[in-house]
Amino acid sequence: MVTENLKNLYNQYTGYNAEGITELPSSGSNRRYFRLNGKKVLIGVSGTSKEENEAFIYMSEHFRQKGLPVPEVYSVSDDRSMYLQEDLGDTLLFDAIEKGRSTGLFSQEERELLHQTIALLPDIQFAGADGFDFNICYPQPEFNQRSILWDLNYFKYCFLKATGLDFQENILEDDFQKMSDVLLRSSSATFMYRDFQSRNVMIKDGQPWFIDFQGGRKGPVYYDVASFLWQAKAKYPDTLRQELLQTYICNLRKYMPVDESYFMSQLRHFVLFRTLQVLGAYGFRGYFEKKPHFMQSVPFAIDNLRQLLQEDYPEYPYLYKILKELTTLKQFTNEIPKRTLEVRIISFAYKKGIPNDPSGNGGGFVFDCRAINNPGKYERYNHFTGLDEPVIQFLENDGEITQFLEHVYQIVDKSVKRYIDRGFTNLMVCFGCTGGQHRSVYSAQHLAEHLNQKYGVKVILTHREQNIEQTLNAKL
Repeated sequence: MVTENLKNLYNQYTGYNAEGITELPSSGSNRRYFRLNGKKVLIGVSGTSKEENEAFIYMSEHFRQKGLPVPEVYSVSDDRSMYLQEDLGDTLLFDAIEKGRSTGLFSQEERELLHQTIALLPDIQFAGADGFDFNICYPQPEFNQRSILWDLNYFKYCFLKATGLDFQENILEDDFQKMSDVLLRSSSATFMYRDFQSRNVMIKDGQPWFIDFQGGRKGPVYYDVASFLWQAKAKYPDTLRQELLQTYICNLRKYMPVDESYFMSQLRHFVLFRTLQVLGAYGFRGYFEKKPHFMQSVPFAIDNLRQLLQEDYPEYPYLYKILKELTTLKQFTNEIPKRTLEVRIISFAYKKGIPNDPSGNGGGFVFDCRAINNPGKYERYNHFTGLDEPVIQFLENDGEITQFLEHVYQIVDKSVKRYIDRGFTNLMVCFGCTGGQHRSVYSAQHLAEHLNQKYGVKVILTHREQNIEQTLNAKL
């Protein structure tokens, strides 16, 4: 029995009996993880593939020698089917940025964690490859034509065919070969993590630590960048994605010269390839293994694909055509919202930065409320916000904010009317003040109610510094 064998291994290593063992959740892997409590808290791992276990054990030791933040392996069973490793806690990077993923508004703390993580990627790729024995990698020692075609056919058989879309397989295979040729012109002797994404990064003491790298192999640097920045459910706004990309390139230059124009032109092919590989995995885990988590992720990956296909891929015309058809299938187009205007209104504190626009349109109106008389100067209002009656009375009795909003309404109303007439789908309006508590909150709330009442548009209202979110649904 797995739990008893792990308890025995714990006893052999620590000299004490484990006081408790709890199985931890896992996603797509057949590996099982357990937390063993006692004199020392450890993670026990049981893997059905001894070769995969050997790969992780070797990589962990090698990366630690290079100063990379990965868990230490303490003890391995004689049959190499299980081992004990360092406990990094329970916080995944994916969970640490949950608020940003759900709202599109990544806080400074969330952004800093993402920058710290991708800044370490060149170290993993280059320092991690120094003296590394790639023969230990499982199931393949390097990213080659065979592994590329495996992944593309994984997408074809496990996802594309499952959708019912009709296509000419021989022509598609020709374009798969062309894609393989394009990807392999970027071969390098670097370590390719292969599944470098926020679910495989733990946050311990505010710092990123890396896990689940056992599928890594020799391969080009672009693959991991694509995996991280275009992770289906991460939903990074394009402005943040570009910031993170620059952080990566800056640190990459420690190891190699970078022609940014060529880098970007080659990266887009890896983003497309990685998206197809992910859809293949989602198809297998969802359609065939009936795991709902993976089916729920499909719309996010399809949306990524739609964004990518806004730019042509002339290198593989038939593949491009089939993918365009794929994104218009009824089962996926149901996820596309009707072309109605959605207004996002945010209150914020200037000292914490102006919010990013998650729609990718580059932002909208930003109104500065700091010239308005500030109730925050008076201690009796410190525990209230612009939603509370004492602050509302103060601002309205003073009168400055009423005149201010009259001008705001005139400006924003004109844009809302034009956006509706022209079929635009996104408008963003932000109000900033010193603390994001009184004046900006009052203004954002009143504009949201005004637009929803006057034009019937859907308004997503966020009082960022108050952690308050509200949706005013469209009036039909």
